[in-house]
Amino acid sequence: MKSVIKVYSMALLLMLLAIVSCKEDTTALNENLSTVGSLSLPADQTSIELKADNTPLLFQWTEAVAEDGDKVLYEIAFDRENGDFSNPVYKVLSNGNGVQPQKTLFHTDLIRIAAMLGIPSAGTGKVKWTVLASKGTNRKLGSVSRTMTLKRPEGLAEIPAELYITGSATEAGEDITKALKLKNKGDGQFEIFTSLKAGTYYLTDKPGAGGKKFYIENGKVKEGDSPITVAGPTKVYRLNFNAATVLQTEIQSIGLYQSAYNAEKGQLTYKGNGVWEVASMPVEFFPFSWGRDERYKFILHTSSGLEYWGSSKPDNVSPGGQPASYFFLEQKTSDQWANTYKFAPAADNKNVKVTVNFGAGAEYTHEVTVL
Repeated sequence: MKSVIKVYSMALLLMLLAIVSCKEDTTALNENLSTVGSLSLPADQTSIELKADNTPLLFQWTEAVAEDGDKVLYEIAFDRENGDFSNPVYKVLSNGNGVQPQKTLFHTDLIRIAAMLGIPSAGTGKVKWTVLASKGTNRKLGSVSRTMTLKRPEGLAEIPAELYITGSATEAGEDITKALKLKNKGDGQFEIFTSLKAGTYYLTDKPGAGGKKFYIENGKVKEGDSPITVAGPTKVYRLNFNAATVLQTEIQSIGLYQSAYNAEKGQLTYKGNGVWEVASMPVEFFPFSWGRDERYKFILHTSSGLEYWGSSKPDNVSPGGQPASYFFLEQKTSDQWANTYKFAPAADNKNVKVTVNFGAGAEYTHEVTVL
């Protein structure tokens, strides 16, 4: 028992000695630094006509100096012309995650900043900018600021990630949860093949409450709650939208074109949701001296003229055993023989069902079924 007490006593003594010997490092963090003293680029009172692209604009300034020689963190801040940067409209770290005395912004960034400042589409306004320097919790506002004039281009300040169409004129009606999604083609381009009837519609970035709404005025896309009115009979359209404009093309019909005949041998009927179909059409391969020709593609009759849609491959093989991509549709030239598909051998002198799918949910494609 005595030996156990001795062991515990020794352990307690060692703990006390360790506590006494430990010394807390009380060295204070030096957060002192100077302000940014001058701004270099762009020049004061610069006027910039913004473009809806990634044209770069470089902002530069002289470095702030930390008293201990350590790194300083920079933010560039934008405010209204009469603002004092106490609550800037927009802030962003400089290049290099905030350590470089410069920042590259693109025209698309400046368009968003202009919109935050209340500068309307195609409007002009002034913005003031400066640089905040910080070290630890010590943040200092630049001693100088500059002003620039920004002219916004027509169109949206920020391209939505998704776009939907909804309203009484659309195939899905006024229930916004059933709004039709447009195909995002990249670079701010959206597209949908759909029918429109008498009524109204608008665009939104969200198929539910709280989404932004967009409308069309004189062929230009604008943000706001002003539904577009459609009059007259129901027609099928391809609607193309970007940040600034809309192109509405009527799709009058789609025909199946057999190359060897140099003619359309069947017409497809619009079924809805971007799909055209012919339930049964006869197919006869064209007889040449060397054999029977099975090549085909599609012709879209539009309000702007004929469009030829076919394969990505200039010369194709028989469809047997080919991947789904074999049937994908791309707009091509009117060349009689190029970019065609081939019917399966079993289709000769038979009827086939043909479906063309321009739905926004996947690749544009088609299907041929031998009946």
